Amino acid sequence: MTNDTLVSLLPEFIQYLKNLKRSPATILAYRADLEQLLTFLQKKEIVTHSQTKQVNIEAFRDSLLNLKYMPKTVSRKLNAIKTFFRWIAIEKKLIFNPTEKVAHPKIELTTPGFLSPLEYRALRDVVRENVRIMTMVELILQTGLRISEVANLKLENVTKTQITIEPYATQLKRTIPLNKRARETFDEYQKVRPKSNSPYVFTSKFGKPLAVRNIRAAIDRYLQKAGIGQYSVNDLRTTFFVENLKNGVDVVIVSQVAGHKRLATTEKYLKLAEMKKTGKKQILVEL
Repeated sequence: MTNDTLVSLLPEFIQYLKNLKRSPATILAYRADLEQLLTFLQKKEIVTHSQTKQVNIEAFRDSLLNLKYMPKTVSRKLNAIKTFFRWIAIEKKLIFNPTEKVAHPKIELTTPGFLSPLEYRALRDVVRENVRIMTMVELILQTGLRISEVANLKLENVTKTQITIEPYATQLKRTIPLNKRARETFDEYQKVRPKSNSPYVFTSKFGKPLAVRNIRAAIDRYLQKAGIGQYSVNDLRTTFFVENLKNGVDVVIVSQVAGHKRLATTEKYLKLAEMKKTGKKQILVEL
Protein backbone atom coordinates (compact mmCIF):
# COMPACT_ATOMS: atom_id res chain seq x y z
CA MET A 1 0.00 0.00 0.00
CA THR A 2 1.40 3.39 -0.98
CA ASN A 3 1.09 6.52 1.09
CA ASP A 4 0.66 9.14 -1.63
CA THR A 5 -0.68 12.52 -0.70
CA LEU A 6 -4.28 13.19 -1.59
CA VAL A 7 -3.19 16.18 -3.68
CA SER A 8 -0.93 13.98 -5.81
CA LEU A 9 -3.68 11.40 -6.28
CA LEU A 10 -6.27 13.88 -7.50
CA PRO A 11 -4.87 14.25 -11.07
CA GLU A 12 -4.75 10.45 -11.39
CA PHE A 13 -8.37 10.24 -10.30
CA ILE A 14 -9.43 12.94 -12.77
CA GLN A 15 -7.73 10.99 -15.56
CA TYR A 16 -9.59 7.88 -14.40
CA LEU A 17 -12.88 9.77 -14.82
CA LYS A 18 -11.84 10.93 -18.29
CA ASN A 19 -11.02 7.35 -19.25
CA LEU A 20 -14.55 6.42 -18.19
CA LYS A 21 -15.78 9.18 -20.54
CA ARG A 22 -17.58 11.04 -17.80
CA SER A 23 -19.02 14.35 -18.98
CA PRO A 24 -16.80 17.48 -18.69
CA ALA A 25 -19.37 18.99 -16.31
CA THR A 26 -19.18 15.96 -14.00
CA ILE A 27 -15.38 15.99 -14.00
CA LEU A 28 -15.31 19.72 -13.27
CA ALA A 29 -17.74 19.27 -10.37
CA TYR A 30 -15.79 16.32 -8.91
CA ARG A 31 -12.54 18.27 -9.07
CA ALA A 32 -14.05 21.31 -7.34
CA ASP A 33 -15.68 19.18 -4.62
CA LEU A 34 -12.47 17.27 -3.91
CA GLU A 35 -10.32 20.39 -3.89
CA GLN A 36 -12.70 21.81 -1.28
CA LEU A 37 -12.26 18.68 0.85
CA LEU A 38 -8.45 18.70 0.49
CA THR A 39 -8.29 22.34 1.59
CA PHE A 40 -10.37 21.43 4.66
CA LEU A 41 -8.12 18.47 5.51
CA GLN A 42 -4.89 20.39 4.95
CA LYS A 43 -5.95 22.94 7.56
CA LYS A 44 -6.04 20.01 9.96
CA GLU A 45 -2.62 18.81 8.71
CA ILE A 46 -4.13 15.76 7.06
CA VAL A 47 -2.44 15.16 3.71
CA THR A 48 -2.50 11.41 2.98
CA HIS A 49 -5.29 8.86 2.64
CA SER A 50 -3.86 6.85 5.56
CA GLN A 51 -4.25 9.89 7.83
CA THR A 52 -7.86 10.43 6.79
CA LYS A 53 -10.43 9.01 9.18
CA GLN A 54 -14.20 8.69 9.05
CA VAL A 55 -14.55 11.44 11.63
CA ASN A 56 -12.66 13.84 9.32
CA ILE A 57 -15.06 13.25 6.44
CA GLU A 58 -18.02 13.65 8.78
CA ALA A 59 -16.53 16.90 10.07
CA PHE A 60 -16.26 18.18 6.50
CA ARG A 61 -19.87 17.19 5.81
CA ASP A 62 -21.07 18.97 8.95
CA SER A 63 -19.02 22.08 8.17
CA LEU A 64 -20.80 22.38 4.82
CA LEU A 65 -24.19 22.09 6.49
CA ASN A 66 -23.15 24.76 9.02
CA LEU A 67 -22.22 26.99 6.11
CA LYS A 68 -25.84 26.60 4.92
CA TYR A 69 -25.13 24.38 1.93
CA MET A 70 -28.30 22.59 0.88
CA PRO A 71 -28.42 18.93 2.02
CA LYS A 72 -28.78 17.87 -1.63
CA THR A 73 -25.57 19.75 -2.50
CA VAL A 74 -23.71 18.22 0.44
CA SER A 75 -24.90 14.78 -0.60
CA ARG A 76 -23.61 15.38 -4.12
CA LYS A 77 -20.21 16.39 -2.76
CA LEU A 78 -20.15 13.27 -0.59
CA ASN A 79 -20.80 11.15 -3.66
CA ALA A 80 -17.69 12.63 -5.29
CA ILE A 81 -15.64 12.03 -2.13
CA LYS A 82 -16.85 8.46 -1.73
CA THR A 83 -16.04 7.73 -5.39
CA PHE A 84 -12.54 9.18 -4.91
CA PHE A 85 -11.73 7.07 -1.86
CA ARG A 86 -13.29 3.98 -3.42
CA TRP A 87 -10.92 4.47 -6.35
CA ILE A 88 -7.98 4.87 -3.95
CA ALA A 89 -8.98 1.69 -2.14
CA ILE A 90 -8.90 -0.26 -5.39
CA GLU A 91 -5.90 1.35 -7.08
CA LYS A 92 -3.68 1.80 -4.02
CA LYS A 93 -4.92 -1.23 -2.09
CA LEU A 94 -6.22 0.89 0.76
CA ILE A 95 -7.11 -1.33 3.70
CA PHE A 96 -9.63 1.05 5.25
CA ASN A 97 -11.99 3.32 3.33
CA PRO A 98 -12.82 6.25 5.67
CA THR A 99 -15.90 7.24 3.67
CA GLU A 100 -17.65 3.88 3.58
CA LYS A 101 -19.85 4.45 6.63
CA VAL A 102 -20.24 8.23 6.33
CA ALA A 103 -23.98 8.96 6.18
CA HIS A 104 -25.52 11.37 3.73
CA PRO A 105 -27.52 14.28 5.17
CA LYS A 106 -31.25 13.75 5.22
CA ILE A 107 -32.86 15.23 2.13
CA GLU A 108 -36.48 16.26 2.26
CA LEU A 109 -38.10 15.46 -1.06
CA THR A 110 -39.72 18.49 -2.60
CA THR A 111 -42.04 18.78 -5.55
CA PRO A 112 -40.20 20.07 -8.64
CA GLY A 113 -41.03 23.66 -9.46
CA PHE A 114 -42.28 24.91 -12.80
CA LEU A 115 -43.15 28.33 -14.17
CA SER A 116 -46.63 29.31 -15.23
CA PRO A 117 -47.04 30.89 -18.70
CA LEU A 118 -47.33 34.30 -17.02
CA GLU A 119 -44.06 33.70 -15.14
CA TYR A 120 -41.96 32.48 -18.05
CA ARG A 121 -43.26 35.36 -20.14
CA ALA A 122 -42.12 37.73 -17.39
CA LEU A 123 -38.67 36.10 -17.51
CA ARG A 124 -38.68 36.43 -21.29
CA ASP A 125 -39.41 40.16 -20.98
CA VAL A 126 -36.46 40.93 -18.67
CA VAL A 127 -33.95 38.68 -20.42
CA ARG A 128 -34.39 40.37 -23.80
CA GLU A 129 -31.60 42.80 -22.89
CA ASN A 130 -29.07 39.93 -23.02
CA VAL A 131 -29.39 37.95 -26.26
CA ARG A 132 -27.02 35.21 -25.16
CA ILE A 133 -28.88 34.47 -21.92
CA MET A 134 -32.21 34.91 -23.70
CA THR A 135 -31.18 32.18 -26.17
CA MET A 136 -30.17 29.81 -23.36
CA VAL A 137 -33.48 30.35 -21.59
CA GLU A 138 -35.45 29.85 -24.80
CA LEU A 139 -33.59 26.66 -25.69
CA ILE A 140 -34.33 25.13 -22.28
CA LEU A 141 -37.98 26.15 -22.39
CA GLN A 142 -38.52 24.97 -25.96
CA THR A 143 -36.36 21.82 -26.03
CA GLY A 144 -35.91 20.75 -22.40
CA LEU A 145 -32.11 20.76 -22.59
CA ARG A 146 -30.17 20.18 -19.38
CA ILE A 147 -27.96 23.11 -18.35
CA SER A 148 -24.86 20.97 -18.94
CA GLU A 149 -26.11 20.25 -22.46
CA VAL A 150 -26.56 23.97 -23.08
CA ALA A 151 -22.97 24.59 -21.96
CA ASN A 152 -21.59 21.82 -24.20
CA LEU A 153 -23.75 22.51 -27.25
CA LYS A 154 -21.70 22.84 -30.45
CA LEU A 155 -22.49 24.90 -33.52
CA GLU A 156 -22.29 21.86 -35.78
CA ASN A 157 -25.06 20.20 -33.78
CA VAL A 158 -27.68 22.87 -34.47
CA THR A 159 -29.54 22.87 -37.79
CA LYS A 160 -32.58 24.77 -39.00
CA THR A 161 -34.91 22.07 -37.69
CA GLN A 162 -33.20 20.20 -34.87
CA ILE A 163 -30.52 19.95 -32.19
CA THR A 164 -28.33 16.86 -31.87
CA ILE A 165 -27.05 15.97 -28.43
CA GLU A 166 -23.87 13.93 -28.70
CA PRO A 167 -23.54 10.85 -26.45
CA TYR A 168 -21.88 11.55 -23.10
CA ALA A 169 -21.46 9.70 -19.80
CA THR A 170 -24.40 7.27 -19.77
CA GLN A 171 -26.52 9.36 -22.16
CA LEU A 172 -27.18 8.12 -25.67
CA LYS A 173 -27.22 10.34 -28.76
CA ARG A 174 -30.59 12.00 -29.34
CA THR A 175 -32.17 14.62 -31.60
CA ILE A 176 -34.58 17.33 -30.50
CA PRO A 177 -36.93 19.28 -32.78
CA LEU A 178 -36.17 22.99 -32.93
CA ASN A 179 -39.35 25.07 -33.16
CA LYS A 180 -39.73 28.49 -34.76
CA ARG A 181 -39.30 30.56 -31.58
CA ALA A 182 -36.14 28.71 -30.53
CA ARG A 183 -34.70 28.90 -34.04
CA GLU A 184 -35.36 32.64 -34.40
CA THR A 185 -33.82 33.36 -31.01
CA PHE A 186 -30.79 31.24 -31.89
CA ASP A 187 -30.36 33.11 -35.19
CA GLU A 188 -30.54 36.43 -33.34
CA TYR A 189 -27.76 35.32 -31.00
CA GLN A 190 -25.61 34.18 -33.93
CA LYS A 191 -25.51 37.78 -35.15
CA VAL A 192 -23.85 38.98 -31.93
CA ARG A 193 -21.90 35.87 -30.93
CA PRO A 194 -18.21 36.70 -30.32
CA LYS A 195 -16.08 35.83 -33.34
CA SER A 196 -13.86 32.87 -32.48
CA ASN A 197 -12.80 29.42 -33.64
CA SER A 198 -14.56 27.83 -30.68
CA PRO A 199 -16.88 24.97 -31.69
CA TYR A 200 -19.21 25.80 -28.80
CA VAL A 201 -22.37 27.83 -29.26
CA PHE A 202 -22.10 29.82 -26.05
CA THR A 203 -18.80 31.53 -25.37
CA SER A 204 -17.41 34.47 -23.47
CA LYS A 205 -16.29 37.60 -25.30
CA PHE A 206 -12.84 35.99 -25.44
CA GLY A 207 -14.19 32.89 -27.19
CA LYS A 208 -13.97 30.60 -24.17
CA PRO A 209 -16.83 28.12 -23.52
CA LEU A 210 -19.04 29.13 -20.60
CA ALA A 211 -18.95 27.05 -17.41
CA VAL A 212 -22.21 25.57 -16.12
CA ARG A 213 -21.91 27.49 -12.85
CA ASN A 214 -21.64 30.80 -14.74
CA ILE A 215 -24.69 30.02 -16.88
CA ARG A 216 -26.65 29.05 -13.78
CA ALA A 217 -25.66 32.23 -11.94
CA ALA A 218 -26.57 34.44 -14.92
CA ILE A 219 -30.02 32.91 -15.37
CA ASP A 220 -30.63 33.04 -11.62
CA ARG A 221 -29.99 36.80 -11.72
CA TYR A 222 -32.67 37.24 -14.37
CA LEU A 223 -35.12 35.07 -12.45
CA GLN A 224 -34.60 37.44 -9.53
CA LYS A 225 -35.01 40.46 -11.79
CA ALA A 226 -38.29 39.05 -13.12
CA GLY A 227 -39.56 38.73 -9.54
CA ILE A 228 -39.60 34.93 -9.65
CA GLY A 229 -36.40 34.20 -7.74
CA GLN A 230 -37.99 31.19 -6.06
CA TYR A 231 -37.30 29.25 -9.25
CA SER A 232 -34.03 27.80 -10.58
CA VAL A 233 -32.62 26.89 -13.98
CA ASN A 234 -33.75 23.29 -13.46
CA ASP A 235 -37.32 24.53 -13.13
CA LEU A 236 -37.17 25.78 -16.72
CA ARG A 237 -36.60 22.19 -17.86
CA THR A 238 -39.48 21.04 -15.66
CA THR A 239 -41.64 23.74 -17.27
CA PHE A 240 -40.91 22.18 -20.67
CA PHE A 241 -42.16 18.80 -19.39
CA VAL A 242 -45.28 20.17 -17.74
CA GLU A 243 -46.39 22.40 -20.62
CA ASN A 244 -45.98 19.64 -23.20
CA LEU A 245 -47.76 17.00 -21.13
CA LYS A 246 -50.51 19.48 -20.22
CA ASN A 247 -51.03 20.18 -23.91
CA GLY A 248 -51.48 16.51 -24.73
CA VAL A 249 -48.05 15.56 -26.07
CA ASP A 250 -47.39 11.81 -25.80
CA VAL A 251 -45.29 11.06 -22.72
CA VAL A 252 -43.11 8.76 -24.85
CA ILE A 253 -42.18 11.67 -27.13
CA VAL A 254 -41.40 13.91 -24.15
CA SER A 255 -39.30 11.16 -22.56
CA GLN A 256 -37.26 10.63 -25.72
CA VAL A 257 -36.60 14.33 -26.17
CA ALA A 258 -35.69 14.73 -22.49
CA GLY A 259 -33.14 11.93 -22.61
CA HIS A 260 -34.75 10.02 -19.73
CA LYS A 261 -33.54 6.43 -19.49
CA ARG A 262 -36.85 5.21 -18.09
CA LEU A 263 -40.34 6.21 -19.13
CA ALA A 264 -41.35 6.15 -15.45
CA THR A 265 -39.12 9.18 -14.87
CA THR A 266 -41.15 11.24 -17.32
CA GLU A 267 -44.48 9.83 -16.14
CA LYS A 268 -43.89 11.43 -12.74
CA TYR A 269 -44.47 14.81 -14.37
CA LEU A 270 -48.00 13.86 -15.39
CA LYS A 271 -49.13 14.61 -11.85
CA LEU A 272 -47.51 18.06 -11.96
CA ALA A 273 -49.29 18.69 -15.25
CA GLU A 274 -52.55 17.52 -13.61
CA MET A 275 -52.96 14.88 -16.28
CA LYS A 276 -54.42 11.51 -15.34
CA LYS A 277 -53.22 9.94 -18.56
CA THR A 278 -50.93 10.87 -21.41
CA GLY A 279 -52.04 12.57 -24.59
CA LYS A 280 -51.35 11.33 -28.10
CA LYS A 281 -49.83 14.37 -29.86
CA GLN A 282 -46.55 13.62 -31.61
CA ILE A 283 -45.36 17.23 -31.99
CA LEU A 284 -43.96 19.35 -29.14
CA VAL A 285 -45.73 22.58 -28.27
CA GLU A 286 -44.20 26.04 -28.56
CA LEU A 287 -44.13 27.83 -25.21
